[in-house]
Amino acid sequence: MTSARRAGSDLHPDTRGFGLAADAYERGRPDYPAAAIEWLVERFDLRPGRTVVDLAAGTGKLTRLLVPSGAQVIAVEPIFQMRALIKSARVIDGTAEAIPLAAGSVDAVTVAQAFHWFRAEDALPEIRRVLRPGGGLALIWNTRDERDPVQAAISEILEPLGRDTPRRQKRDWREVLDGSGLFAPCETATFEHAQELDEDGLVERFCSISFVASAPRDVYADVEERVRAVAREHGTPVRLPYITELYLAFAA
Repeated sequence: MTSARRAGSDLHPDTRGFGLAADAYERGRPDYPAAAIEWLVERFDLRPGRTVVDLAAGTGKLTRLLVPSGAQVIAVEPIFQMRALIKSARVIDGTAEAIPLAAGSVDAVTVAQAFHWFRAEDALPEIRRVLRPGGGLALIWNTRDERDPVQAAISEILEPLGRDTPRRQKRDWREVLDGSGLFAPCETATFEHAQELDEDGLVERFCSISFVASAPRDVYADVEERVRAVAREHGTPVRLPYITELYLAFAA
């Protein structure tokens, strides 16, 4: 999920929440739509004999979906509690700014729900270093569709918290990739996605957010209580819609 120059150090303080809530993260966070995975596999030509690194892999939500491609999948994750939950692929301790792999050794790098935590000016050259000529980078986010009344109610709960925490929406990722000069012009694609959760699942979905999980206990308890109230108001199972965003760039 998160990254920094050395595993376990130099991480943003809010990343502490991922270690505290790894199990809840695994249970409560959504996977990724099949159409998005198919597009990614096709564009990167993932197949036996190819290698893909899932960088900042978290608990392996994306990692396990890449394995059926037949490519060798390597998960890189700096937080022990999250790394320990990945069972579907080879797992190594590492970060986006110091990837423990040889130069030109991989065909593709994926980053799901995590690139906003990276120091892009350090991470992008390091990602480019490990890519073979013509290799590709994909940034992926499940973005909450706040047109939905449940998502809107959750946003109202979360808005006062974590304002200094890195967020996907704070930067234009196409601009970041294109501005690096390391990749050909960025391609983008979006896919509709959704998950259904019971009341406890809804709590795990949102209390596994980094700045909630690491918040003082009274703040955490207040968020949990209000999220449970949303579930009871709207009825369960609760359907949460997302727009899955992909940014894909090939090494220049």
